[in-house]
This record gives sequence, C-alpha cells and structure tokens, in this order.
Amino acid sequence: MAGKFGKGCHLHLIDGSAYIFRAFHALPPLTRKSDGLPIGAVSGFCNMLQRYIDGNNGSDAPTHVAVIFDKGSHTFRNDMYDQYKANREAMPEDLRPQIPLTREATKAFNIACEELEGFEADDIMATLARQAREAGGRVTILSSDKDLMQLVGGGVEMLDPMKNKLIDRDGVHEKFGVGPERVVDVQALAGDSVDNVPGAPGIGIKTAALLINEFGSLEELLDRAEEIKQPKRRQTLIEHRAQIELSKRLVQLDEHMELPFTLDDLEVREPVPEELLDFLSRMEFRTLTKRIADKLDVEAPAIPDTTPEGANPPEQAPDWPAIDPSKYECVSDSAALQRWIDKANDRGWIAVDTETTGLNDMACDLVGISLCVEPGEACYIPLIHRATATDDLFGNDDLAEGQMPLNAVLDALKPMLEDPAVLKIGQNMKFDAKIFSRYGVEVAPIDDTMLMSYAMNAGLHGHGMDTLAERYLSHTPIPIKDLLGSGKKQITFDRVPIEDAVKYAAEDADVTLRLWKTFKPQLHRARVTRVYEGLERPLVPVLKQMEMAGVKVDRDVLSRMSNAFAQKMAGLEAEIHELAGETFNVGSPKQLGEILFDKMGLEGGKKGKTGAYATGADILEDLATEHDLPARILDWRQLSKLKSTYTDALQEHINKDTGRVHTSYSIAGANTGRLASNDPNLQNIPVRSEEGRRIREAFIADEGKVLVSLDYSQIELRILAHMADIPALKEAFRDGHDIHAMTASEMFNVPMEDMTPDIRRQAKAINFGVIYGISGFGLARNLRIPRVEAQGFIDRYFERFPGIKTYMDDTIAFATEHKRVETLFGRVIHTPEIAAKGPRAGFAKRAAINAPIQGTAADIIRRAMVRMPDAIAGLPAKMLLQVHDELIFEVEKDAAEDLIKAARTVMEGAAEPVVKLDVPLIVDAGQGANWAEAH
Repeated sequence: MAGKFGKGCHLHLIDGSAYIFRAFHALPPLTRKSDGLPIGAVSGFCNMLQRYIDGNNGSDAPTHVAVIFDKGSHTFRNDMYDQYKANREAMPEDLRPQIPLTREATKAFNIACEELEGFEADDIMATLARQAREAGGRVTILSSDKDLMQLVGGGVEMLDPMKNKLIDRDGVHEKFGVGPERVVDVQALAGDSVDNVPGAPGIGIKTAALLINEFGSLEELLDRAEEIKQPKRRQTLIEHRAQIELSKRLVQLDEHMELPFTLDDLEVREPVPEELLDFLSRMEFRTLTKRIADKLDVEAPAIPDTTPEGANPPEQAPDWPAIDPSKYECVSDSAALQRWIDKANDRGWIAVDTETTGLNDMACDLVGISLCVEPGEACYIPLIHRATATDDLFGNDDLAEGQMPLNAVLDALKPMLEDPAVLKIGQNMKFDAKIFSRYGVEVAPIDDTMLMSYAMNAGLHGHGMDTLAERYLSHTPIPIKDLLGSGKKQITFDRVPIEDAVKYAAEDADVTLRLWKTFKPQLHRARVTRVYEGLERPLVPVLKQMEMAGVKVDRDVLSRMSNAFAQKMAGLEAEIHELAGETFNVGSPKQLGEILFDKMGLEGGKKGKTGAYATGADILEDLATEHDLPARILDWRQLSKLKSTYTDALQEHINKDTGRVHTSYSIAGANTGRLASNDPNLQNIPVRSEEGRRIREAFIADEGKVLVSLDYSQIELRILAHMADIPALKEAFRDGHDIHAMTASEMFNVPMEDMTPDIRRQAKAINFGVIYGISGFGLARNLRIPRVEAQGFIDRYFERFPGIKTYMDDTIAFATEHKRVETLFGRVIHTPEIAAKGPRAGFAKRAAINAPIQGTAADIIRRAMVRMPDAIAGLPAKMLLQVHDELIFEVEKDAAEDLIKAARTVMEGAAEPVVKLDVPLIVDAGQGANWAEAH
C-alpha cells in the first residue's frame, strides 16, 4: 500500500471518454452471441486497460490511478451558455448501451472509476491534478485532449496513449504558441467549433497566440484593444469583448471542485481475479479471459457456447506464447540458417518479411530477412547493417560484425522460397516479392494476411499490420519510429543496431504468422474464400510483374509541357490581376477570398474558424456562373496541379536504372475492390481537359513497339442495368444503342434523329450521377443549371426507370439490416456507418448504393487481369498499367492486333462462368506510339 498521498507519489489520470471513443471507432462491430448486445467498444476498452496495466509495472509505475468519465451531457457550462456543445452529434445508438459497461469494466479491473453530475471529466482531472501537485506528488494525464493542456507544468504532464507521446511545456507551446498558463487565453480568442465555444470571430490559434504574447494576457489585451493597429481586428475585440470573456469562462477548467473522494482512494490495487474474470466471461471475451487467467495463474471460467444451431462455432483462444522480442534469434552463420530452412520444409509454411533501406521497392536495398515458423519462433538474418549510425568524418561505412554475405544467404534461401511445397506467408507480400525478385528470387506460392483481412473486413477498418495486431492479437508492435527516428535525424534501417533490428523485424514475422493462423480458418466462415483465392491472392504476382515492368516516360515531353504550363499560368495570372483590379498572390486562398467577397462583393462568402473565406473548387464553380474571375482561377489551379503533380513530379519518378516510371498498386486500398495507384498516382490524370489528355502523350512505347489500350465501355451502367433489372437499359445495351442518347430520348421525349449534343450531355451526366447517388445540388453544379431544374431531371429519371429507385431502396434496406452489401462475385463491403446521423448518413447511403456496382466492375477487371498472363503468354507483349476500367499493354507493332484480339476475349468474358450478365461487356481498343494515341 502506498499510504497517504504525498511526496514521491505518482498519480495517473485516464481520460475515460477518449478510451471509449477510440475503442468504438477503431474496432469492428461486435455483439455478444447470447443476446446480441453491442460489445465492440467494451472489448476495445478492456484491451486498452489491460495494455495500460501491462505497460505500467516498472520502476516508474503509478502509485495512484483513476479512470475519469463524463456523467451526463448537462454541466454548469450549459447553464452559463445554452449553446455549449450544441453542435455535437448524438451518440451512436450501438454505443449508448456500452457506456455503463465500460464503468463496470473499470471496476472489474479494480481501478478507481470516478464521475460527478454537473461537471465534466476535465474538471475532475483538473482538481485532482491540483491536489496532487500541492501534496508534492507527480501527475500524468493519459489523454491528447487539448483542453487539458492548460494543466501541464509544475509536476503535471500529459501522455498521448495512442502515440505514446509525452506532452510537456514544449509540447503545449508547439500546439498553442504559448505556455500552459496562457492556453485558456488563446482558446478564449480562437473559440472551439467542436464544443461550440464562440471566441472572437475571424481569430484563429496563431493570431490569438501572437496577440497574447504581445500583450501578456487576455485581460490586458481586451483593456488595450484600442491600441491594435489592424482596424478589423481592433473592432472585433472591442465589439465582442463579452463573448470572448464568456468563452474564457467556458474553457477554463474548475480546479476547486468539492470531490466526494480523496487522492488516497485512488491507490493502485491488484484486480480481484474472480471479479475480473466473471465480468470478462459475462461479456464472452474468450481470448482476453484466457489471457488474463493465464497472467493471474488461475483457471479461466467456462464461457457457454450460445451459438445458434447451424451458425459458425465460436473461436477458441489460441494457446500461443506471449510475444516476447527478447527471445528472437539472430541468425549469423550458415548452420543456424539451415536449421530455419529445415523447419520451413518440415512444416510446409513459413512467414517471411524483408527489411529495406526505404519504401521504394524498385530502388531500395535489402537489409535483412525475418522468418517465423510457429508463434514465438522467429528470427532475423541481418545482411548489410552498418557499424555506425552515420558515416564518420572520413567516410567510413563498414559493415557491422556478425552478418552473413548477402549472396550466400539468398542462395541458401532461394530453393525454399521458390519451392511450391512450402507456403510463404507475408503481410503485403507484393512488396517483399518485388524485393526478392530484384535479387533473383521468385517467391511462390504466397498467402497474404493483409488481403485476407481485406476480403473479410473491407469497410470496417484498415489492414496494416499494426492495426491488425492491435485488433486481433491485442498487441502493439514496436513502432518503426523508435528505431529510425523522424525528421532530419531519421536514419535508414541499415543504420539500426542489429540487436534492436532483431526484435523489431522478427516480431513482424511472428505477428504475421499469428494473423495468418487467425484469419485462414475464418475465410470460409466469412464466405469469402472464393474472393480471396480467386481475386486477391492471384492478383499479387500479376501486379508485381506490371509494376516491375513500368512504363516509359519521355522526360523531354514532360519538360516542354511544364514550360508551356508555366507560360500559360503567367498569362492567366495577368488576366486575373486585370479582372481583380490589383495584383495579389493567386495561389493564396486568403487573399483570393478578400478579393472576391470583400472587394468585389460577390455573394456566398463564408468564413472558417481561422477567419479566412472558403475558396474551394465547389464555391468557385458556383461563382464562375456570375463572374469571369473565379472561372480563370479554376483554370489556373488546374494548370498548377497538372504541372506540380504530373509534368514536374513525373520526371522525378523516372527510375535511373530502368528509365521507366514504376507505379505501385494498392490492392486493399478502396473498400469496393478498386485498385489504387501510388508513387506516382497514374489513375488521376484528368482526361476531360485538353491539357490533361496531353500529359498522356509523355507515356511512350519502346522503339519498335506500340502501346495498346483496352477499355470497358460503360461497364458500371451495364452492371446497373443487370443488377436493377431495367428492361429499357438492357435492351439498349444488347442492341448496341448509344445509351446516353437513348436515355435523353426517354427522359426528354426527343426523337433520336433530333438529338443535340447538349441534351445528350445532360443525359450522360444524369446516367453517371445516379450511380453515385448525385443530389439535385450536385447535378446543378455539374450542368451549371438551376437546382430546381436539376432535381426535376433526377425525378423524371426515376419515373422513366423506376427499377433504379427500387434497387437503391432495396440496397439501403439490406445494408441497414445486415451492415454490409455484396458484389455479384461475393465480395463483401461492410457498411457500419449506414445508420449514422447527420452529414455522414447521406454519404454512407450513397456509398452503399454504389459499392455493389463499382465493386462488381472492379471484380470483373481483376478477373481479367488474373487470366491475362496466360492469354498473352505467346505474344511479345507485357501488361503495364491498370487505370479504372482500362488496361494498357506494350507490344511489338506486328503483334498489336493479335494482342487486342486475345486481350479483348479475356476482358469481355471475364464475368463468366461465375456470373452470366444480362448485357454484353464491350471493350474498346486502340493503339499508338503513346498513351494519348492509344486511348
């Protein structure tokens, strides 16, 4: 027992609300099998408490600890200002019943659990921090809440538990520009949109800090407001003094509450095994119950199997050893390496991970390899670690001792890594496969835990290793920043001491194998085995070959375009300055807003909390119908983006060894199955503008070859016609009619022979807009027509094609009931936000409507890509790029027509035999010396 709180005592105050919301938003929905009670947030909360306990048992462990909660939503601040926190969204319905359970959980862990009616948790923590400080003790507040930063100093510090980052006086100054004692002054001026604290209109954090630093305090500033030189700022401070003073009272924490408990009541106590395990078993947390029972060295209580007949059986907690990086092996001789190879051959599987000098898998160096054969049995093979963290003054860059020659290691591993009888398991295996391929090792066959998670959990959470380890293993891996540092002092992995590298790298392999053992049996129960085995896993080697092949880019063409864009931008700037009547920084949103709304008096000006007008593209597009200046700004911005993002940046992406650009495709990036292109992103090159189309001219074929483009024609509209069962659309596609002209004719009663380009354009915008759930407001903006007219178009569209509205309503109903939607090929896209309130609701419903259509299109092109290598194996051709519904190939000129024939057959038949569409898939093809000519 620590005795009476005093000097030498250390109090930890845990922000309970932060823990709850972190757990709720970080974890997938989870219900108790016996009665369907939502328990996802409770599960995450319990795991976070257990991790907190495990991480605070050393020499600097707290003597006192409490979890502090908010009680109710009405506090003394609402009596002071009835609009306080009025903008906050209602609590999600499935979180509400979990709130009292988090209190039960805290008490079950035998941690003090405190809350007080009429006060916020922050006030309780402020009072306890003051009491502890005055008693001579230390205080650590576990939270990242900026409102608590006013308490830092004098023995009080904050710790962001999610980032494991300490927030001291310097951290507060970095956030607010002032010390902790002046945080409330800055907050009073800047206000807070989240809590609806009004503040001073037009003054943000930076300006507030400048003013407080200049005048010393808020009171001094307000008393001397007449001295402010800027007229508008001076007027704001004078006119809104009462509002600013109210804001300070709202943000100032109450450090002198009367508490019904004392610091001595917060002593650290060991959990009572029976009470803790009883709570965990009632929640049906099998894994956590067993793990804590093992830790407490008691028998875990039995949890009844309440699974309904015919449902999947509950998972049993695996009997794995704890993850302990200190027990991993460093392999430094051939005998030790052979033992690991023999283990892999005996088991028929091995988890593999590579460590490199960077994330550019076409340019970085292989630093080391980690292996794991069973949970807890992992090793690291260092290859080129340096003896020092940096070069010394004389340029010495010697290798550290205790490493095997890189070539010798790869020669030894190559037979096993290429053996079809040994499964190689990885997390984002495409990266590791490319690294090995560059060193002459073709890894196969593979399994990928990232893609398993993606197949099962798309839409629920991310699929990175750290995220998966925390969610499914209740383990936080060693952060890479702990080894490499950050900023200017960041080092590469070859500079990390081998002893530290072993712990980090082998842990990655160990975690990967545990995830594989967790996910592999779940694929069948989640009914996504066909998606994973047919669409995800076989795509890895296909994308690996495409990315390594790259595409040739003409640097001279890009350079000339950059110069031309720069000249055109200069001309636009001159025109913009003439329209504005003065010169200003065209790239400054703040200056532009002042020109448009203050000087020119255009309508629609809205200021953000920084005091600057919003000048986003949506606002400028609306204004462009009234004035030429916003239209020219949009033109300038488009050119600026094309120049910086493409014509300038693409030159930097040309690989010095291959002379080609090598994009990287993210398989698990979009929930719907669409691939995402990164470093560089080649999928967002605009095609509607002449300048955007010209950029494609820089993508060229090698001498004697051509680029060939094959592009699905209106694939998502065809899928919509099939899925929504629209007879008119299906018939039009089967007969090969112009679908946009046909839609226009149906909607506007215009005979096909009298169709005008403008009417067809409107129908096209509606056709594609409906797929994405476009609103009348959005269509009005796209077509530059009144909103009433645009809404009329949409209403008429649904009248002409009622099946589409029925499909939308049915899809939303299914998503609401099942919290998921599915593609025609069985891909599951979870929709946890479908029951959300406020602005999120509309987005969630639109996403749910679109996901089965876009996802089915993505599945079809994936099926085509997986089949393509075999179909073109006998041709002098390579598949280079995938851009939405388009595949780009490089082929010898004489074989271009043969390639088009073979690839078109694959693409048009890609849905079969799994799905027989009611409409044909049509692929348009073209060829040329560059991408622009081919498309």
